[in-house]
Order: sequence, then structure tokens, then C-alpha cells
Amino acid sequence: MKIADLRQEYMRAGLAEADALPDALLQFERWFKDALAADLPLANAMTLATVSAAGAPDARIVLLKGVEDGSFVFYTNYESRKGRQLAAAPQACLVFFWAPLERQVRIEGRVEKVPATDSDAYFAGRPLGARLSAHASAQSAVVSGREILESAVKAEKEKHGDNPPRPVHWGGYRVVPARIEFWQGRENRLHDRLLYTSVQGAWRIERLAP
Repeated sequence: MKIADLRQEYMRAGLAEADALPDALLQFERWFKDALAADLPLANAMTLATVSAAGAPDARIVLLKGVEDGSFVFYTNYESRKGRQLAAAPQACLVFFWAPLERQVRIEGRVEKVPATDSDAYFAGRPLGARLSAHASAQSAVVSGREILESAVKAEKEKHGDNPPRPVHWGGYRVVPARIEFWQGRENRLHDRLLYTSVQGAWRIERLAP
């Protein structure tokens, strides 16, 4: 089988302007609930795309942890590669792909840190191992072997016990959307693409050619 011969027709549903909600965040919530109802694995997994200091694109998978105050929230190490990139260029693109539903959502907007109190509250609810790892791992740095990381976690456990505080270099970001595109696969590659653009506090909806 050649990779070029891999094909799939998209036949599940359509996305008409008349059926789309006027608010992009509510439309996202509707589709996200559909993904959860379909019991999709890691329905909250999303590609986070950033840009390097040299202008090169960079991307990885992170987990959505909330849709709050009109923004999309995730948590990570502020000193990681993506953290450094966001500090230099606080803009990002998020992409959700729910293959069984033949749906994709693209979100573009500015990025800012969530308040420290929000990061504290979320961190306190993480499993103990994840909290210790946040202390032990200098995310994105080169390490000589896994045993270095395991030893660091053990040392943090001895230091903090079962109640490690949130490290200052770890916390949340929110992406405040300027544009959100909803993509629904359709037959013969004539896909439905509705683009919501934020204009003076309201959403303008336009159809894009597939």
C-alpha cells in the first residue's frame, strides 16, 4: 500500500450557516460535547503551534484544561521551549482533530498567563506524581538518561513530601481567540469551513472554500 493511495470519504454530517451558533465559543462547546459523547480518546488533546525567535514554526500536543472567560486554557512549564517562544511572541494556534466525527477546529489568538491563583488551584488538584515531576523536570533541557529524572523526582519527594507547592516556573496560559474555524469533512472533498472572526466584541461568520 502506497501512502498516496490512502483515502477516506467524509460522509457523516455537514455544517450549514443556519445550523451554526452565532457565538464561536458556544459552537466549540457544542462540538466538544459531541466529542465527549462519542467517547473519543483524549478529546481535549490539541496541537499548540508557536513560532521560534528565528520565525520557524514549532508544534506539539498539549491538553485543554478549560474554556474560561472566552479563552482556551492549558498548563505547562514556563521555561520550556514553548514557554520561551510564547514569552518572545505571545501568539499561538490551536488545532483539535476529532477524526471519528470528521471534524477539525482551528483557533488563533494572543496568549497570556492565567492569574497565579488559578495556576495554584489547578496545580493543587494534580496527582502527586505530576506535581513532583513539575519540580524535577527542567522541561526541554537535555538529560543524560532517565535515571537522572527518576532521581530528581525522588529528591523532590523527600524534600516536599505529599504536598509540593507549585513551582514558580510552572503555570497556565490562555489563548484569547481572534479567529476560530470549524471544519466538517464532506463528500468529494467539498468540506464545510465556517470561520468566526472576532470584530468589536461580536463574531462575524464567513464560509471558506475547502
